[in-house]
Amino acid sequence: MTEPEDDGTRYAVVVNDEEQYSIWRADQPPPAGWRADGVAGGKQECLEHIERVWTDMRPRSLRERMEREGSTVD
Repeated sequence: MTEPEDDGTRYAVVVNDEEQYSIWRADQPPPAGWRADGVAGGKQECLEHIERVWTDMRPRSLRERMEREGSTVD
């Protein structure tokens, strides 16, 4: 994957109730259903943060259901 170019735009990391992450322009309010997670900076910095913290891509509701049902992923 190629690294995104730093165009000088400041971004904020946003997360939704399903614990899915994205980036959003820091000078704009997060879209409906999303909230800032407290990290902001250049695009690359934000994407690296997401890569560190979003280690399980499954939506939170699926993870919880699988835990309740005792399911495991092989």
